[in-house]
Amino acid sequence: MSVAVVTGASTGIGAATARRLCREPGTELVLVARREALLRELAAELPCPATWVAVDLTDADAPERVRTHLEEQHGGRLDLLVNNAGASWRGSFGEAGYANVRRHMELNFDAVVRLTEALLPLLRAAAPSAIVNVASTAGRVARARTGSYSASKFALIGWTDALYAEEKPHSVHVGMVLPGFIATEGFPATELREKALTRWIVSKPERVAEAIFEVGPGGRAERYVPRPYALAAAARVLAPSLIRRVLSGGAAGSLTTSTVGDAGDR
Repeated sequence: MSVAVVTGASTGIGAATARRLCREPGTELVLVARREALLRELAAELPCPATWVAVDLTDADAPERVRTHLEEQHGGRLDLLVNNAGASWRGSFGEAGYANVRRHMELNFDAVVRLTEALLPLLRAAAPSAIVNVASTAGRVARARTGSYSASKFALIGWTDALYAEEKPHSVHVGMVLPGFIATEGFPATELREKALTRWIVSKPERVAEAIFEVGPGGRAERYVPRPYALAAAARVLAPSLIRRVLSGGAAGSLTTSTVGDAGDR
């Protein structure tokens, strides 16, 4: 038996991840998001045992509620934690200020850290086990009007790298997936998908779900989705001035970042 927790599970990347994990024999899932009706529907259609916790992960008691559920419904076992829930709200710092930075950090970083802290003892007890943090290419390359989102993902990436080193001796693998533009409920990417020039940069939740499987149970360090986005991250290090000029242009500034999870489901 293998027990996995997937946050942001009601739609999009989270739901696709649940379906992918269910293909593995002996898997049990705990689906976590705010919208209970959608969690019920997903659990009913999955071909493996699945329970759910309807909770806003920014609530003070959210981590304890998820841990208690695991202890009561799954014997306290946890083999895989997929930290996928997150959201993006556009706005320049001059317009949206610190308040926008704070709400991004609260969900995209703080909630991940708090949940991981609560569940880490269970992961260590079940080792070898894994944590997958769903970050974003925006955590490597930042653009205008998405600075708050990028800040939260930059923080998540740095913390993930450190956590990997810290938990390796405990046989808890910590991996990371960095999606680019993903067509989801909150970000349909219709305009990008309609143009031949930009269609290639938009991927599907199922592709991210496969990357999550490769990084979690598969033991890989990290994966970009689509893979060519890794080139943008490398260019940011090798040619920072060029990347700044490109990303400050009108076309780049008009694109929104990909929204991880299901458009803010927590």
